[in-house]
Amino acid sequence: MRVGVIGGGQLARMMIPPAIELGVELRVLAEVDGSSAAIAATAVGDYTDAATVLAFARDVDVVTFDHEHVPQSVLAALVAVGHAVRPGPDALAVAQDKILMRERLTAMGAPVPDWAVVRDTDALRAFLDSHSGRAVVKTPRGGYDGKGVRVVSGAQDADDWLAGAGERGLLVEELVDFRRELAQLVARRPSGEVRAWPLVETVQRDGVCAEVFAPAPNAGSLSGEARALAERIATELGVTGVLAVELFETADGRLLVNELAMRPHNTGHWTIDGAVTSQFEQHLRAVLDLPLGDPSPTARWSVMVNVLGGPAGATMADRYPSAMAAQPQAKLHSYDKQSRPGRKVGHVTATGDELESTAARARAAAGFFQD
Repeated sequence: MRVGVIGGGQLARMMIPPAIELGVELRVLAEVDGSSAAIAATAVGDYTDAATVLAFARDVDVVTFDHEHVPQSVLAALVAVGHAVRPGPDALAVAQDKILMRERLTAMGAPVPDWAVVRDTDALRAFLDSHSGRAVVKTPRGGYDGKGVRVVSGAQDADDWLAGAGERGLLVEELVDFRRELAQLVARRPSGEVRAWPLVETVQRDGVCAEVFAPAPNAGSLSGEARALAERIATELGVTGVLAVELFETADGRLLVNELAMRPHNTGHWTIDGAVTSQFEQHLRAVLDLPLGDPSPTARWSVMVNVLGGPAGATMADRYPSAMAAQPQAKLHSYDKQSRPGRKVGHVTATGDELESTAARARAAAGFFQD
C-alpha cells in the first residue's frame, strides 16, 4: 500500500512512524528541499501545478494532504485520471473557502455564529450596526494560525481587504462571547465507519494554538453534543480521513462551529502519546479504507504544549538533553524546523492522573525550548 501525501510539513512528518508500523509506503511531495518531512520526500515541486502533482501521484494508491491549499483544478485533474483523492475535492472545497463552509454548515443546520458576506464598506457598517459595533472579518481563503482574521469596530477597518476581495467578498461574523475554545476530532473511512476522540479544550495565544487539554475539563453533556455534531458534519460532507471541528463554548453553554480542518490537526497531536490510536495512524487507516483503530485515551489526562518560536538559531533537538533530564516523563516532538517568532517548531506532551501536575510537567518541558 502506497500513500502519497501532498505537502512536506510536520503533519506529513508525523505520519511516518505509523506508516512504518502499518507497513505502508509513505511518499511525500514536499514544497522545498529540507522540509519537515524530508525523510519521506520522494519529490519536491509545486503542488499548484497539475503536471507536477499528476507525476507524483502516478505510483501511489491514494493521495492525501498535509494541508488544504491544493487548487481545485489540480484535484479535478487527479480525479479525472482515476486517482483516489481522500478527502475528495467536494469536501476539501468546504475547508478551503470559509464562505462556502458557512453556507454548507448553515444549510445542514449546524450551529454557527451569525454571519454575512460583505463586499463594501456600507455592508460591513450595516453588520456592525446590528451586532453592537464589533465583529470578526475573515478572508475566505488562505488564512490559518490567526492570519486572515481581524476584529473590527469600524466600517473602514477592513478597507484594505475589501479592496482586493473582488466579487467573492469577505466573511463577517458576530464577535462570539465564548467561555472557552474546544475541538472535536473524528475520522471517517469511505465505507462510512466513523470514530471519535474525546472532546478537548484548546488555549489560543495570538491566534495560534498554545495548549490542549484532553479530555476537556468539566465538559459534561457538551462531549456527546460535540461528538454527534462532528460525526454528522463528516458524514454529510463526505469527509475521508481526520476531520477537526473547532468550536466555541459560549457564555450561555452552547456550542458554535468556528472552523473545519480536513486533515490531522494541531489539537489532536496529544493522541500520539495519549490515545490507543493516534490521529496520524487513524488518518492512514481511513484514507486506505482500513478498519479504524480504538481512539480511547490511555491516560486520565493528556496535555500538549506547542513550542512556538523555539531556540534562536537552533532546532529543538539541540536542547533535548536538558529537557529529558529534567522531565523524563514528557514526550518531546521536534519538527526539525529553524526557529522564527511564532512558528510551530515542535510540541511536548505529558500524561498523568491529575490535570494541574500534568500541565505543569508539559509546560516545564516546553520551557526548555523557549528563548
